[in-house]
Amino acid sequence: MTSLYVDRRGVELELDGDALVFREQGTRTGTVPIAPLSRVFLRGDVRLQTSVLGKLGERGIGVIILSGRKAEPTMLLARPHNDAARRVAQYRLSDDAAFCLAFSRSLVFDKVSAQRDYAQGLREIALAHRYELTLVLRTLDQILPRIAQMPTIAALRGIEGAASAAHFKGIAAIAAPRLNFSQRNRRPPRDPLNAVLSLGYTLLHTEAVLALHGAGLDPFIGFYHQLDFGRESLACDLVEPIRIEVDSFALQLFRKEILKPEFFTTSEKGCFMGKNGRAAFYAEWERQAERLRKILTAHITKLTERLTPAPSGITRDNGDI
Repeated sequence: MTSLYVDRRGVELELDGDALVFREQGTRTGTVPIAPLSRVFLRGDVRLQTSVLGKLGERGIGVIILSGRKAEPTMLLARPHNDAARRVAQYRLSDDAAFCLAFSRSLVFDKVSAQRDYAQGLREIALAHRYELTLVLRTLDQILPRIAQMPTIAALRGIEGAASAAHFKGIAAIAAPRLNFSQRNRRPPRDPLNAVLSLGYTLLHTEAVLALHGAGLDPFIGFYHQLDFGRESLACDLVEPIRIEVDSFALQLFRKEILKPEFFTTSEKGCFMGKNGRAAFYAEWERQAERLRKILTAHITKLTERLTPAPSGITRDNGDI
Protein backbone atom coordinates (compact mmCIF):
# COMPACT_ATOMS: atom_id res chain seq x y z
CA MET A 1 0.00 0.00 0.00
CA THR A 2 1.14 3.55 -0.67
CA SER A 3 0.19 7.19 -0.20
CA LEU A 4 -0.73 9.85 -2.70
CA TYR A 5 0.48 13.42 -2.06
CA VAL A 6 -1.22 16.21 -4.00
CA ASP A 7 0.52 19.54 -3.43
CA ARG A 8 -0.25 21.73 -6.43
CA ARG A 9 -2.50 24.70 -6.98
CA GLY A 10 -5.47 24.45 -9.31
CA VAL A 11 -5.62 20.65 -9.47
CA GLU A 12 -9.02 18.97 -9.78
CA LEU A 13 -9.56 15.32 -8.81
CA GLU A 14 -12.21 13.24 -10.53
CA LEU A 15 -13.21 9.60 -10.45
CA ASP A 16 -12.86 7.37 -13.49
CA GLY A 17 -13.86 3.85 -12.53
CA ASP A 18 -11.22 2.65 -10.07
CA ALA A 19 -8.79 5.47 -10.79
CA LEU A 20 -8.27 9.08 -9.79
CA VAL A 21 -7.97 11.55 -12.66
CA PHE A 22 -6.03 14.82 -12.36
CA ARG A 23 -7.12 17.86 -14.36
CA GLU A 24 -5.50 21.27 -14.63
CA GLN A 25 -7.37 24.04 -16.45
CA GLY A 26 -9.71 21.42 -17.87
CA THR A 27 -6.92 19.25 -19.30
CA ARG A 28 -6.38 15.71 -18.09
CA THR A 29 -2.81 15.61 -16.76
CA GLY A 30 -2.55 12.28 -14.95
CA THR A 31 -4.23 9.13 -13.64
CA VAL A 32 -3.56 7.13 -10.46
CA PRO A 33 -5.19 3.74 -9.70
CA ILE A 34 -7.01 3.61 -6.36
CA ALA A 35 -6.25 -0.04 -5.54
CA PRO A 36 -2.73 0.43 -4.08
CA LEU A 37 -3.59 3.56 -2.06
CA SER A 38 -3.82 3.64 1.72
CA ARG A 39 -3.72 7.43 2.29
CA VAL A 40 -4.37 10.58 0.26
CA PHE A 41 -2.75 13.84 1.41
CA LEU A 42 -4.09 17.10 -0.02
CA ARG A 43 -2.38 20.47 0.28
CA GLY A 44 -3.04 23.73 -1.51
CA ASP A 45 -5.94 24.67 -3.75
CA VAL A 46 -7.14 21.16 -4.66
CA ARG A 47 -10.72 20.54 -5.77
CA LEU A 48 -12.45 17.19 -5.91
CA GLN A 49 -15.84 15.65 -6.59
CA THR A 50 -17.89 14.16 -3.76
CA SER A 51 -17.80 10.85 -5.64
CA VAL A 52 -14.04 10.79 -5.01
CA LEU A 53 -14.54 11.03 -1.25
CA GLY A 54 -17.22 8.34 -1.42
CA LYS A 55 -14.97 5.94 -3.29
CA LEU A 56 -12.01 6.55 -1.00
CA GLY A 57 -14.16 6.00 2.08
CA GLU A 58 -15.61 2.83 0.59
CA ARG A 59 -12.08 1.48 0.08
CA GLY A 60 -10.96 2.41 3.59
CA ILE A 61 -8.58 5.10 2.36
CA GLY A 62 -8.07 8.02 4.74
CA VAL A 63 -7.94 11.59 3.42
CA ILE A 64 -5.67 14.09 5.18
CA ILE A 65 -5.99 17.78 4.33
CA LEU A 66 -2.92 19.83 5.30
CA SER A 67 -4.08 23.43 5.62
CA GLY A 68 -2.07 26.64 5.56
CA ARG A 69 1.66 27.16 5.87
CA LYS A 70 1.69 25.25 9.16
CA ALA A 71 0.12 22.18 7.48
CA GLU A 72 -2.56 21.81 10.14
CA PRO A 73 -4.19 18.40 9.49
CA THR A 74 -7.88 17.70 9.01
CA MET A 75 -8.75 14.03 8.57
CA LEU A 76 -11.63 12.37 6.77
CA LEU A 77 -11.82 8.86 8.17
CA ALA A 78 -13.09 5.71 6.53
CA ARG A 79 -15.49 3.29 8.25
CA PRO A 80 -13.99 2.03 11.55
CA HIS A 81 -13.52 -1.56 12.63
CA ASN A 82 -16.84 -3.25 13.41
CA ASP A 83 -15.91 -4.57 16.88
CA ALA A 84 -17.29 -1.89 19.21
CA ALA A 85 -16.39 -4.08 22.21
CA ARG A 86 -12.81 -2.89 21.77
CA ARG A 87 -13.83 0.69 22.39
CA VAL A 88 -15.93 -0.27 25.41
CA ALA A 89 -12.92 -2.07 26.92
CA GLN A 90 -10.74 0.93 26.10
CA TYR A 91 -13.10 3.31 27.90
CA ARG A 92 -13.14 1.11 31.00
CA LEU A 93 -9.36 0.84 31.17
CA SER A 94 -8.97 4.60 30.73
CA ASP A 95 -10.60 4.91 34.17
CA ASP A 96 -8.35 2.22 35.71
CA ALA A 97 -5.61 4.19 37.47
CA ALA A 98 -3.36 1.15 37.99
CA PHE A 99 -3.55 0.19 34.32
CA CYS A 100 -2.87 3.73 33.13
CA LEU A 101 0.18 4.07 35.39
CA ALA A 102 1.63 0.71 34.31
CA PHE A 103 0.98 1.54 30.66
CA SER A 104 2.57 4.97 31.06
CA ARG A 105 5.69 3.65 32.81
CA SER A 106 6.21 1.17 29.97
CA LEU A 107 5.66 3.86 27.34
CA VAL A 108 8.10 6.33 28.89
CA PHE A 109 10.70 3.59 29.44
CA ASP A 110 10.48 2.60 25.77
CA LYS A 111 10.80 6.23 24.65
CA VAL A 112 13.82 7.02 26.84
CA SER A 113 15.45 3.69 25.92
CA ALA A 114 15.10 4.60 22.23
CA GLN A 115 16.63 8.02 22.89
CA ARG A 116 19.52 6.41 24.75
CA ASP A 117 20.17 3.90 21.97
CA TYR A 118 20.14 6.71 19.43
CA ALA A 119 22.62 8.80 21.42
CA GLN A 120 24.85 5.75 21.81
CA GLY A 121 24.82 5.17 18.06
CA LEU A 122 25.60 8.81 17.33
CA ARG A 123 28.53 8.81 19.74
CA GLU A 124 30.13 5.99 17.77
CA ILE A 125 30.10 7.98 14.52
CA ALA A 126 30.12 11.67 15.55
CA LEU A 127 33.60 11.57 17.07
CA ALA A 128 33.88 15.36 17.22
CA HIS A 129 30.90 15.47 19.58
CA ARG A 130 31.62 12.47 21.83
CA TYR A 131 31.81 14.68 24.92
CA GLU A 132 28.37 16.24 24.43
CA LEU A 133 26.81 12.89 23.58
CA THR A 134 28.46 11.27 26.60
CA LEU A 135 26.73 13.85 28.80
CA VAL A 136 23.42 13.01 27.12
CA LEU A 137 23.99 9.30 27.77
CA ARG A 138 24.79 9.92 31.43
CA THR A 139 21.56 11.84 31.89
CA LEU A 140 19.45 9.17 30.17
CA ASP A 141 21.20 6.37 32.09
CA GLN A 142 20.28 8.13 35.33
CA ILE A 143 16.67 8.57 34.26
CA LEU A 144 15.93 5.04 33.01
CA PRO A 145 15.99 3.18 36.38
CA ARG A 146 13.86 5.90 38.00
CA ILE A 147 10.95 5.45 35.60
CA ALA A 148 9.54 2.36 37.32
CA GLN A 149 9.61 4.23 40.64
CA MET A 150 7.49 7.16 39.49
CA PRO A 151 4.30 7.12 41.60
CA THR A 152 2.08 9.16 39.27
CA ILE A 153 1.61 9.97 35.62
CA ALA A 154 2.40 13.62 36.38
CA ALA A 155 5.78 12.55 37.76
CA LEU A 156 6.40 10.48 34.65
CA ARG A 157 5.71 13.51 32.47
CA GLY A 158 8.35 15.45 34.38
CA ILE A 159 11.00 12.78 33.94
CA GLU A 160 10.06 12.31 30.28
CA GLY A 161 10.53 16.05 29.75
CA ALA A 162 13.99 15.93 31.30
CA ALA A 163 14.96 13.03 29.02
CA SER A 164 13.70 14.85 25.93
CA ALA A 165 15.62 18.00 26.88
CA ALA A 166 18.82 15.94 27.09
CA HIS A 167 17.99 14.18 23.82
CA PHE A 168 17.60 17.44 21.91
CA LYS A 169 20.84 18.77 23.39
CA GLY A 170 22.52 15.85 21.67
CA ILE A 171 20.80 16.67 18.39
CA ALA A 172 21.80 20.33 18.72
CA ALA A 173 25.42 19.25 19.19
CA ILE A 174 25.58 17.30 15.93
CA ALA A 175 23.25 19.39 13.75
CA ALA A 176 24.99 21.47 11.09
CA PRO A 177 25.54 25.06 12.33
CA ARG A 178 23.77 26.48 9.26
CA LEU A 179 20.51 24.91 10.49
CA ASN A 180 20.54 27.24 13.54
CA PHE A 181 19.11 24.47 15.73
CA SER A 182 19.62 24.97 19.47
CA GLN A 183 16.56 23.32 20.97
CA ARG A 184 13.15 21.93 20.10
CA ASN A 185 10.65 24.69 19.34
CA ARG A 186 7.26 24.72 17.60
CA ARG A 187 4.09 26.73 16.91
CA PRO A 188 5.78 28.03 14.91
CA PRO A 189 9.12 26.28 14.35
CA ARG A 190 11.96 28.80 14.09
CA ASP A 191 14.58 26.91 12.08
CA PRO A 192 14.67 24.36 9.22
CA LEU A 193 15.25 21.28 11.39
CA ASN A 194 12.40 22.18 13.73
CA ALA A 195 10.16 22.78 10.70
CA VAL A 196 10.88 19.26 9.44
CA LEU A 197 10.42 17.75 12.90
CA SER A 198 7.04 19.45 13.25
CA LEU A 199 5.84 18.23 9.86
CA GLY A 200 7.14 14.72 10.51
CA TYR A 201 5.45 14.53 13.91
CA THR A 202 2.21 15.80 12.37
CA LEU A 203 2.27 13.14 9.66
CA LEU A 204 3.19 10.41 12.17
CA HIS A 205 0.30 11.49 14.38
CA THR A 206 -2.18 11.33 11.50
CA GLU A 207 -0.94 7.82 10.67
CA ALA A 208 -1.58 6.82 14.27
CA VAL A 209 -5.10 8.31 14.23
CA LEU A 210 -5.99 6.53 11.01
CA ALA A 211 -4.54 3.22 12.21
CA LEU A 212 -6.37 3.39 15.56
CA HIS A 213 -9.64 4.31 13.87
CA GLY A 214 -9.28 1.41 11.46
CA ALA A 215 -8.56 -0.97 14.35
CA GLY A 216 -11.78 0.01 16.14
CA LEU A 217 -10.16 2.09 18.89
CA ASP A 218 -11.03 5.65 19.87
CA PRO A 219 -8.02 7.88 19.11
CA PHE A 220 -9.26 10.46 21.66
CA ILE A 221 -9.21 8.20 24.75
CA GLY A 222 -5.64 7.69 25.97
CA PHE A 223 -3.94 6.21 29.01
CA TYR A 224 -0.77 8.31 29.39
CA HIS A 225 -2.13 11.43 27.71
CA GLN A 226 -5.35 12.09 29.55
CA LEU A 227 -8.55 13.59 28.14
CA ASP A 228 -8.04 16.99 26.54
CA PHE A 229 -10.55 18.77 24.32
CA GLY A 230 -9.80 18.19 20.65
CA ARG A 231 -6.72 16.02 21.24
CA GLU A 232 -6.38 12.44 19.98
CA SER A 233 -4.77 11.32 23.24
CA LEU A 234 -4.36 7.62 22.38
CA ALA A 235 -2.62 8.59 19.14
CA CYS A 236 -0.31 10.79 21.23
CA ASP A 237 0.41 7.76 23.42
CA LEU A 238 1.11 5.55 20.45
CA VAL A 239 3.66 7.83 18.79
CA GLU A 240 5.75 8.74 21.85
CA PRO A 241 8.15 5.76 21.70
CA ILE A 242 8.68 6.14 17.94
CA ARG A 243 9.21 9.90 17.69
CA ILE A 244 12.90 9.05 17.58
CA GLU A 245 12.30 7.64 14.09
CA VAL A 246 11.25 11.10 12.91
CA ASP A 247 14.23 12.72 14.63
CA SER A 248 16.66 10.40 12.89
CA PHE A 249 14.86 10.79 9.56
CA ALA A 250 14.94 14.60 9.74
CA LEU A 251 18.65 14.73 10.50
CA GLN A 252 19.43 12.34 7.66
CA LEU A 253 17.56 14.52 5.17
CA PHE A 254 19.90 17.40 5.94
CA ARG A 255 23.04 15.29 6.26
CA LYS A 256 22.45 13.81 2.80
CA GLU A 257 21.50 17.29 1.50
CA ILE A 258 18.12 16.05 0.31
CA LEU A 259 16.89 19.11 2.17
CA LYS A 260 18.91 22.32 2.35
CA PRO A 261 18.42 25.52 4.36
CA GLU A 262 17.68 27.43 1.15
CA PHE A 263 14.50 25.37 0.75
CA PHE A 264 13.06 27.27 3.73
CA THR A 265 11.92 30.82 4.41
CA THR A 266 12.25 32.34 7.87
CA SER A 267 10.52 35.41 9.28
CA GLU A 268 9.02 36.58 12.55
CA LYS A 269 6.10 34.24 11.75
CA GLY A 270 8.35 31.19 11.79
CA CYS A 271 10.32 28.93 9.45
CA PHE A 272 8.43 27.27 6.62
CA MET A 273 9.33 24.76 3.94
CA GLY A 274 8.95 25.89 0.33
CA LYS A 275 7.51 23.90 -2.55
CA ASN A 276 10.84 22.38 -3.62
CA GLY A 277 11.50 21.31 -0.07
CA ARG A 278 8.06 19.74 0.30
CA ALA A 279 8.49 17.79 -2.95
CA ALA A 280 11.81 16.39 -1.72
CA PHE A 281 10.43 15.73 1.77
CA TYR A 282 7.31 13.83 0.69
CA ALA A 283 9.27 11.63 -1.72
CA GLU A 284 11.48 10.50 1.15
CA TRP A 285 8.70 10.43 3.74
CA GLU A 286 6.67 7.81 1.92
CA ARG A 287 9.52 5.31 2.24
CA GLN A 288 9.83 6.13 5.93
CA ALA A 289 6.06 5.99 6.42
CA GLU A 290 5.85 2.39 5.23
CA ARG A 291 8.15 1.35 8.06
CA LEU A 292 6.33 3.52 10.61
CA ARG A 293 2.97 2.00 9.66
CA LYS A 294 4.31 -1.47 10.38
CA ILE A 295 5.55 -0.32 13.79
CA LEU A 296 2.21 1.33 14.56
CA THR A 297 0.32 -1.78 13.49
CA ALA A 298 2.45 -3.97 15.75
CA HIS A 299 1.83 -1.68 18.75
CA ILE A 300 -1.90 -1.53 18.04
CA THR A 301 -2.09 -5.31 17.77
CA LYS A 302 -0.50 -5.65 21.21
CA LEU A 303 -2.88 -3.05 22.61
CA THR A 304 -6.00 -4.70 21.21
CA GLU A 305 -4.85 -8.03 22.66
CA ARG A 306 -4.75 -6.39 26.07
CA LEU A 307 -8.23 -4.99 25.56
CA THR A 308 -9.59 -8.47 24.81
CA PRO A 309 -10.64 -10.37 27.97
CA ALA A 310 -8.16 -13.12 28.80
CA PRO A 311 -9.39 -16.74 29.07
CA SER A 312 -10.44 -17.84 32.54
CA GLY A 313 -7.49 -18.41 34.86
CA ILE A 314 -5.04 -16.40 32.73
CA THR A 315 -3.82 -12.93 33.61
CA ARG A 316 -2.02 -10.53 31.33
CA ASP A 317 0.94 -8.35 32.21
CA ASN A 318 0.00 -4.66 32.15
CA GLY A 319 3.59 -3.51 31.69
CA ASP A 320 3.87 -3.47 27.91
CA ILE A 321 2.31 -1.05 25.49
